[in-house]
Formats: sequence, structure tokens, C-alpha cells
Amino acid sequence: MKWTQHKANAADNPPKLPPEHPGRVRGDGDDTRTGSFPVVRRHPPRGFGSQSTRIKVLTSILVALMCALLGFGYVVQVHNTKSTYEGLSEDELVRLLDETSNQVDKLEERRSQLSQQLTSIQSAADKQQEAARIAQQNEQSSGILAGHLPAKGKGVLISIEEGNDRIDAATLFTLIEELRNAGAEVISFNDVRVVTSTYLKDTKEGVKCDDKDLHSPYEIDAIGDPDALQNAVQIAGGVGSRIKVQFHASVSVQQSNSVKIDQIRKPQPYQYAQTVE
Repeated sequence: MKWTQHKANAADNPPKLPPEHPGRVRGDGDDTRTGSFPVVRRHPPRGFGSQSTRIKVLTSILVALMCALLGFGYVVQVHNTKSTYEGLSEDELVRLLDETSNQVDKLEERRSQLSQQLTSIQSAADKQQEAARIAQQNEQSSGILAGHLPAKGKGVLISIEEGNDRIDAATLFTLIEELRNAGAEVISFNDVRVVTSTYLKDTKEGVKCDDKDLHSPYEIDAIGDPDALQNAVQIAGGVGSRIKVQFHASVSVQQSNSVKIDQIRKPQPYQYAQTVE
């Protein structure tokens, strides 16, 4: 009788088995003898209002924004590195080529002249006297180039009158550079003699040229080949057209056989540079 009751109690309360892996606690559902599997509890779906979801969304937005900025910067960089000659027309390219060829010819002529003068000094018996003679010979041309002497000759007279928009200093300086490239030997800008150190700066009422305030109308006189100088200003797509279209100003270029430039510059004292004897 006792053995039958003990067998019945053992069937109702089976002994608990020790865990197979240390540290893991078996649950009631983990008993394989019952035929059930471990219960996996599902976490409730997180809504947009949870903190972790907001952080993920903000991170994605920041990454996308950074990628867009990097792409924009790359496109701008590629656009800026393109050559400025790509947008020029065939006539403009031909003009630039002619101006460059003229400059090369003038530099070659100047180099040949200086070489002859150097040979003359080296072969002379009295080198000091020969050097003084050549210096006196070059005084006139050097004085004109340096702006120490007045000059006259063929050239162009340019008049620019502003409309409602003010012409910036960079555009006016581009005009001077175009005249130089076209072979202008002497240039004056209103009352200022233009030399190699001339600069232009924007002011409230106009521009400042070598510490002198200038305002419209601007009068620019240049001595050189009249056809080349006029073409440099009035060529299609050139600086003259840009001044008319962009700043709504009037630009007139007149050729003349007697352009006279009386503005001069005082010799600049040099603190460090000395002549080589």
C-alpha cells in the first residue's frame, strides 16, 4: 500500500533536474520532457516618440546632409578648376594669341637690344664711359616706361560713364590689363599716370587709384597701336561689352593720332634695391 502511494506521489511531483549550463536558470517551460520550447518574449514595437528612434532619425538626417554638402563642394571645386579659356569664342582666342605673340616679339627685341649694349660695354676700352653713354641713351625710354616723362603719340581715348550701377575696381583694372596686353606703352586714368605699381580700390563714391579718389565719368588715354587698343576694348564678349551689359554704362573708344599724356610720376626712392655696377 505504501509503495503504491509513493509511486503516485513521484508521478505527480517529478524531481527537478540540475541546469545543463552553469549560470542559466531553467524555467518551467524549459523542461524538454514536457515537449515545450523556451518562451521568447517579444518587445513591444517602439514608436517614433522613443528616444532611441529619434536619435537614429537625426543621425541619418545629419549623414545625408553632410553627403549633400560634400557633393556640392565637389561640384563647385570642379567648376572652379575649369580653364577660363573654355568660355571664350574663336575671335577672343585669336586676339589673345595675337597679343601674346606681340608681347613675345617685344621681349625678344628688348633682350636683343640689351645683349648688344652689354657686348658694347664689355668690348669698350673705357667701360665706365660706355656705360654712362648707354645709360643716357636709355634714359628717355626708361623715363617713359617708369612714368617720369610725359609722352605723346597715336592711341585711343576711352570714355566711360556709369549708369545706375557702379563699376567695380576689378573690372576697371581688367580694362587696363587688356590695354597693356594689346601693346599700350603709356596709359593715364583720369589724373593718374598708370605704371606697373598702379592699383585700384573700391570706395563709396567710385574707385581709388594710387591714393587718388576717382569717380565717373572715367577718362582713360592709351598710347599704342590704335586698332589693337580699340579692338581690345570693343571686341565681342570683351571688357567693354561686359561694362555695358553688367553695369549699364556707356563706353566710347575714339582713335587719335595725337594722344598726349602729361601726367608723370615722381621717382620712387628705393630703400633696399641698388643698381648693379
